[in-house]
Amino acid sequence: MTEEKKPSEPVNVVAENEDEIDLLELARTIWKGKKLIIWIAVIVTLATAAYSLTITNIYTAQAVLKPVSSKDGGGRISSLASQFGGLASLAGIAMPGAASSAELVSLLKSNVLKKTMIEKYNLLPILFPKQWDEEKKAWKKTSGGFSLNPLALISKIKPAQPNTPKKDPGVPDTWDGIRALDEYVSTNYNLKEDIITITVNFRNPDMAARIANYFIASLNDHMSSEAKRVAVTNREYLEKQLQETKDPIVQQKIYNLIADKIETTMMAEVKEGFAFKVLDPPMAPDQKSKPKRAQMVFVAFIVSLFFAVFVVFFREYVKKIKAKFAGGHHAE
Repeated sequence: MTEEKKPSEPVNVVAENEDEIDLLELARTIWKGKKLIIWIAVIVTLATAAYSLTITNIYTAQAVLKPVSSKDGGGRISSLASQFGGLASLAGIAMPGAASSAELVSLLKSNVLKKTMIEKYNLLPILFPKQWDEEKKAWKKTSGGFSLNPLALISKIKPAQPNTPKKDPGVPDTWDGIRALDEYVSTNYNLKEDIITITVNFRNPDMAARIANYFIASLNDHMSSEAKRVAVTNREYLEKQLQETKDPIVQQKIYNLIADKIETTMMAEVKEGFAFKVLDPPMAPDQKSKPKRAQMVFVAFIVSLFFAVFVVFFREYVKKIKAKFAGGHHAE
């Protein structure tokens, strides 16, 4: 039995020697190609560093909003909703209530709010500064020459639709501004804490904070004007019903509902933060948020090292294949 086990021991020794030889061979290959590895790592790292310097700095401004709950809106509205909600629903009148978080988030993401904001604050020259001539206060006119852009060629060949509005080449319109705001601005809702965060990433720190403030002001104006419009419409309907009703009890309830509409109108006109509270107003950031140049350079250095080692191994493999074929031809 012992004689049968002895032949297996040299096999393990040979296998271990082969592993050691393979590791030494790998180390020799890397050392032989060290110059190539260094050159590749240096070139890629320096190219990444140079490219990172060409990227425009981006600054982030944030605003945190919290919807006004029903208990924050006043006890009178809540009590009226409980007392006369049935009468109002029969009459087809919506009782005043706090704006939901989903409604506020939908409005912040809506094209209607962005369109109003772009037109009110004249944001197109700010969103497209390269196409705006600040001295002449006008858009730069393009020559309209030949373009290699396939989309531009197709648009020239294909006739425009009759209902499509004409657009001056090189001059952005409201839809371009809306798409630009979609790239710069994001809105997130935290369901657990019931807060809404508006995040603006822009190349100018002061303008990033101003755009966030524009969103807050436009949202507040929209909610206030919509509340006033609904309240006025319902008030006119209630006054008409009051003239047609003879029951003194119903008349008293209608009087209370009319008073509620008047209070809602006054709150929308006077109260700041009618539908939401600003927990954290936007401030101009003092540091850029991106690009992270040091991180880009470090990642490029690590990746270039792995790539350079792969190139060295591949080059050594090709040499061995060529040598093998050359040896075979000589043997023949």
